[in-house]
Amino acid sequence: MHLSENEGIEGNTFVVTGGLGFVGSALCLELVRRGARQVRAFDLRTSSPWSQHLSNRGVHCIQGDVVRKKDVDRALRGADCVFHLASYGMSGKEMLQFGRVDEVNINGTCHILDACLEYGIKRLVYVSTYNVVFGGKEIVNGNEALPYFPLDDHVDPYGRSKSIAEQFVLKNNGRPFKKKDGNCLYTCAIRPAAIYGPGEERHLPRIVSLAKLGLLPFKIGETRVKTDWIYVDNLVLALILASMGLLDDIPGKERHPVAAGQPYFVSDGSPVNTFEFIQPLLRSLDYDLPKASLSVSLALRLGKIFWAVYTILYPWLHRWWLPQPLILPAEVYKVGVTHYFSFLKAKEELGYVPMVTPREGMSATISYWQERKKKTLDGPSIYAWLVCVIGMSILFCAAFLPDIGPVPLFRAISLTFLRSMRTVRLVFLLSAAAHVSEAIYAWYLAKRVDPANSRGWFWQTCVLGFFSLRLLLKRARK
Repeated sequence: MHLSENEGIEGNTFVVTGGLGFVGSALCLELVRRGARQVRAFDLRTSSPWSQHLSNRGVHCIQGDVVRKKDVDRALRGADCVFHLASYGMSGKEMLQFGRVDEVNINGTCHILDACLEYGIKRLVYVSTYNVVFGGKEIVNGNEALPYFPLDDHVDPYGRSKSIAEQFVLKNNGRPFKKKDGNCLYTCAIRPAAIYGPGEERHLPRIVSLAKLGLLPFKIGETRVKTDWIYVDNLVLALILASMGLLDDIPGKERHPVAAGQPYFVSDGSPVNTFEFIQPLLRSLDYDLPKASLSVSLALRLGKIFWAVYTILYPWLHRWWLPQPLILPAEVYKVGVTHYFSFLKAKEELGYVPMVTPREGMSATISYWQERKKKTLDGPSIYAWLVCVIGMSILFCAAFLPDIGPVPLFRAISLTFLRSMRTVRLVFLLSAAAHVSEAIYAWYLAKRVDPANSRGWFWQTCVLGFFSLRLLLKRARK
């Protein structure tokens, strides 16, 4: 397919569901750059890290929920093309919120389809997932001829719901509009690999947070396991090419768009082991890399334990104070079982060729995370927190509290090492004084090195002492 760069974009109105998200915002900005008459970012959120920039570039930000038909109708009325990116339950705690997953991914997609047919919107590009065909069994260089993974065999509601939604979308291809004007809806589905890039919200932030806390202790699966990734700019390119592939007025393709009713796998085209892929990023941030390995079977057992625990905690899954589970079964399969696909069909029919190499993409991602780290308060692993907080608490209780509750045990432990109560009290007072002195020094040093976080450095060093101060000293030397 050989079209001009802005074919089907200039002078047209576009709606991007999930438009305030990482991929959605990048797509909105690219559509504006290519001359779209109007771009609407339809999102449940009222703001995001990109919302101000979108508004500055003329993108219309519309707050609403895809599960509410009135919101969908309001956002889509008058559009020429819709990119349906909004979804729920891809990873972490969201995976276990079964009702919301189906509501957004299935019902929401039905509302989008209904609005397209109601308002005569000719083009709908649906963002799907590898999980519609992958469910834990190895796939090497797969293609679009693979059958859908059996719905009842999915280990999480996200993959199942996305599979149902994609099939709805593709089966509605060619369906006449309700106003019966002789025109019809054309649809296609883009199945992207795991997405990365500066500002990505789902995969890398969780990995980096775990690595920072020292909670990334092991790799999963064998080193030969490979999966696909896709840089955000490459995905945006694929989506725009897909929208062009749905044009029905191309000479020689009238009424028969090349992409109509078709699914497409897209990636960077460089399958790699997940832990090898993230290694440069973690190393650049001075975080420890996983050294031990865990078999897929053992990781699955661990994932099922977390699944069971978080299922019990279902009423509180949306609470901010409940941390993300370490790993869930579907995530074990994603990193521990080989599954990568060819984008040959997208190349031949849409003209898709990745414009950013994995090396360039990771370089940009590393630069983003390094800048982000400079602006935030760095901290040691969770083990340092546990040692300092528990150790100082035990010393304080043993030195000054009466014999109530566990205090006699704490006192016995302290006396085992320090021999006398006088020594216990002296050690606590000296330790506390050292922490306060280090905290004051950290505050003065941070005023010069990291003024925005100077107060945070003070309190963190007050609790952790040299565990915190050494990180600030390291930052000062750079």
